[in-house]
Amino acid sequence: MSRRLISAAITLLTLSAAPALAEVKSATPGGFEVGGSVTISAPPARVWAVLSTPDTWWSRDHRWFSHSTLSLDLAPGGCWCEKAADGRISRHLETALVEPGSRLVLRGGLGPLQGQGATGGLTFDLKAEGEDSVLTWSYIVGGYTPGGLEAWAAPVDGVLSAQLVNLKTRAESGD
Repeated sequence: MSRRLISAAITLLTLSAAPALAEVKSATPGGFEVGGSVTISAPPARVWAVLSTPDTWWSRDHRWFSHSTLSLDLAPGGCWCEKAADGRISRHLETALVEPGSRLVLRGGLGPLQGQGATGGLTFDLKAEGEDSVLTWSYIVGGYTPGGLEAWAAPVDGVLSAQLVNLKTRAESGD
């Protein structure tokens, strides 16, 4: 296992504080479900624009490569890919469903889950609530990993929750 993979796994497993916007809904050896919702003081169109450009809100601390960019192709089968400055590429997720401005479903294994026998569906639902937006998300993962997947639920929830705080901040700033 490479040092970068080990480091990423340790970071993921030791992340302890998750914002209140999420929870582990279930966790078993064969899989887990995490998710939650966040109210964002921005119209849905702005939230969608930020959501669909992950490079603007996904933390550099939770990427495979230093000096990389993230892109998301919203076509079915499209790639949520990370490209390093030196040309290395990682396919994090694949676009499964796009309902522009309201729903995005991605499939795959995030972070260290890429190297496991696990995959999942990451769903974002967006709706207007007055002048704000509510973004509801879930990541349902199933498969096999030595020791079971339940140990991954809280760390994955923590990482995703932190990213959604970034998304909220970015969407509310209007940048």
